[in-house]
Formats: sequence, structure tokens, C-alpha cells
Amino acid sequence: MRFVADAMLGTLAKWLRILGYDTLFDPELDDHQLVRLARAEDRVLLTRDRDLSRRRGVRVLLIVNEHLEEQVSQALMDLDLEPDAAFSRCPVCNEPLEPVDLDTVRARVPAYVAQTHKTFRLCSGCRRVYWRGTHWRRMAEQVARFRRPTGAGRS
Repeated sequence: MRFVADAMLGTLAKWLRILGYDTLFDPELDDHQLVRLARAEDRVLLTRDRDLSRRRGVRVLLIVNEHLEEQVSQALMDLDLEPDAAFSRCPVCNEPLEPVDLDTVRARVPAYVAQTHKTFRLCSGCRRVYWRGTHWRRMAEQVARFRRPTGAGRS
């Protein structure tokens, strides 16, 4: 499932990307552009705007909570999603991450990271390099919390 998120849902868009979902986010897009993009690319429009959520001819999920954990839980539950490709997309630009070897990224990572890590991923879009450091561990813990059943409909 692919998404486009409105300007109020930038953090949700980032976390859906981290969970592995293709999620477009551009705070400059107006309502008309969001709807047109969702239709043209068969994306679910994520919004907190009740008027926008009433648009016809587009799949929309009205996000009802302000808090990130509840937003992610709502999206997973309402759309019956199981995130199984976490850390496969760039949280910044949404492009897929590709495995690369140390020699490819050695000049782009801190020396300590080059000495202590063997696994790296490179964003094909923005060229950011990712590795499983302490920040990744905290993110992985958050992903695990998102995956836990939180509602009556989850098992």
C-alpha cells in the first residue's frame, strides 16, 4: 500500500517510511494537488483535515489523533497493515535503501563507524548512508512497539 500525507502529517509520513511504506510528503502541496496525486498514483491520502477527507473518488484515511503512536496504530489497524519491510526506505526522501559494502561508503562515514560496523545501506535518492548505530536501536524499539497489537481488531 502506498500513501500521500498532507502537511499536518510529516512525522507520520517519516515513520511510515521507516516501517517500509512508500509515503509521499510535500508540505507545499495543496488539497487539489494531494487528491490528484492520490488518484493518479493509486495512493491512500492521509489527512487530519475533515473537509479533505470527504473528497470523492479517492481513498482517504482521516487521522483522528495528534499523537504519533496513535496515528501509526490507527493507520496499521484501519488499513489492516503488517509492517514487514522496516528500514527499507529512506525516512527523508522515501527512496528504497540498497545494501552497500564498506568500501563504497568508507569516506562518507565516521572512522569509528567504519571500524565497528559491517552493514550499510545507501539511499538511491538523497545518497544518505545508514547503519545500525545507537539511533537505529531506538528506532527499532519504536518499530517493535508499533507492531504490537493495540486494538481489539489486531491479533
